[in-house]
Order: sequence, then structure tokens, then C-alpha cells
Amino acid sequence: MPTAAAWVVEQPGPVATAPLRHRERPVPEPGPYELLLEVLACGVCRTDLHVAEGDLPPHKEQCVPGHQVVGRIVGAGYAVEGFSAGDRVGAAWLASTCGACRFCRTGRENLCPHSRYLGWDLDGGYAQYTVADARYVYRLPTGWTDAEAAPLLCAGIIGHRALSRAVLPEGGRLGIYGFGASAHLAAQFAIGRGATVHVVTRSRDAQRLALDLGAASAGASPPPEPLDAAILFAPVGDLVPVALEALDRGGTLAVAGVHLTAVPGLDYGLHLFQERTLRSVTANTREDGRACLAEAARLRPRVRLTRYPLRRADQALADLAAGRITGVGVLVP
Repeated sequence: MPTAAAWVVEQPGPVATAPLRHRERPVPEPGPYELLLEVLACGVCRTDLHVAEGDLPPHKEQCVPGHQVVGRIVGAGYAVEGFSAGDRVGAAWLASTCGACRFCRTGRENLCPHSRYLGWDLDGGYAQYTVADARYVYRLPTGWTDAEAAPLLCAGIIGHRALSRAVLPEGGRLGIYGFGASAHLAAQFAIGRGATVHVVTRSRDAQRLALDLGAASAGASPPPEPLDAAILFAPVGDLVPVALEALDRGGTLAVAGVHLTAVPGLDYGLHLFQERTLRSVTANTREDGRACLAEAARLRPRVRLTRYPLRRADQALADLAAGRITGVGVLVP
């Protein structure tokens, strides 16, 4: 049986303890509805870090992380339709749902209690090959390199959904807390829609990037004006009251993360009265993915990349944990 390189979460723990280990594993075989993908690029996401460090409890022993996969089809199950060998496709975080529960039946498959996720429940893209359900992969817009397209598949999709959850009005004022992979794409989507964007981040490099991409302000201090909407990308619960307090009447804060540290006590009058709203963002639907890719094809957001060879995936996660990546890290073979 042929083998190929992959990184597995050997023992979840702090990135300094080297939870990722390089292995040679059998090339996976696609199931009836699955595609076998040769990985061309895989984005490095903070969720991968949460899986590796155990912030998200393991769902699969020695799982291969990675859920922003651009791949070339090199094999397919007998039930796959509409794809051909050599096609370039994208595989994202949402890997499968039951299709039968009340959430799936009402267009809310992101809330399916039986949903499974690439790089958590199923082996992902920190490898030379992976498999993905053909019903959950995306056709990618042309004109993007493999490395540029990869971050759209989670950073882009989650940022896009977070904008929807934040209920940003046309021409509104948006606050963004934290300015990593997803945030730097969401900011460009918002600016493309005519919004005024204020970024709050301590990183000087991220501040410069935000201003370069068109943000009205970027700094470590609260935004200079009341906000109609805000998105919290930093997984820091202490920022929830801070972001709520910066909202104007009727404003909405969306928390765009699968993991968040504890939120300190909220004051109803200060943080939620005057119809301020606090909302979470949970995964995405396939319609979110298609909408994000369509808007990306129209707006052509700039993707700030730091490339790593696949053999340095452990270094990529360490750099992400230490805040050394501005924009998004991408693994390439």
C-alpha cells in the first residue's frame, strides 16, 4: 500500500511540547461519495492550534489537522458525480451533516448535532493526500493561486458568516477585535460593501496591514466612534464586555470563534441595554461557502500570506501561537 507524509496530533498539549508529529501513513482510499485529493495548499488556522493543544477535545486519535484545503482530484468513489480527475477543488471545515434533522431541513446545517469537521473528526490537509465528501467541497474561483485560495475556505467563509451575524447595516461602522487570517478578509468584505472599519489589535504589524487594506483606524485603544456592529476574532473573553460597551444603540457583537476564554461578568445596563445584541458564530453552511467564494471573486480581497513547506507545519503552528504570522499562514508541498 502506498504511503505519504502527514502530520498527526500525537498527544494534545501546548505547542511547545510538540503535539504534532510527522508520520508516513497509507494514502487514504475514497469512500463511495468521497474524492481523493492531492493537497496543493492548506491554510493554517487557529482552530488547528486549538485541536493540537487540546482546547478542543480530541474527536479522533492521531487526527491530521487542516481544513482549508485546495486539492487536485486524483481519485473518486463510485457514487461521485459532477467531478473529474484533475479538477481543482476546495475542502473546508464543515465535512458532513446528517441532512435529516430539523436544523438541516431548515437551512441551518451548521447547527446539525451530527455534523463532522475536517481536521477534527476526519483527517485533514496537513498531509500530501486527504479525502473529502464531494457533496461538501467547493469549486474555486479562477485567477487565484492555490495558496491564495486556501484561506478563503475557512478564514474567508467564517469572516463572511460573521459579517452576516453582526448585522452590519449598509454604510455602517464596524469594529474588528483581533486582526488575523479571518479578520483581514472580513475587513475587506465590509469595506467593499461601503462600511467604515475600525480595527483593535495590539500588533503593530497587524495595525499597519489593517490601514493598508483600507481600515479607517487601527490601534490598541477602543474605536474612535460608536459602532453599529462588531466582530470579535480574538479568542479572549475579557474583550466581550469591552466590545459591547463600544457599540451604539441597537448594535450587534458577533463572536467568531470555536473557542473563547471565560467571559467576565456583564453589566446589563452598560453592555446590553438599548437593544445591544451578543451573538455567536457556529461553523458555516455550504451556502455560506458559496456566497463567500462568489463575493471574493467579485471583490478580489488581498490575501496576506506567509508560506511554509509542509515539512514545517509544526513551526507554522508555533508561529501562529506566538503571534508571528501577520495575515494567514499556508502550507504548500
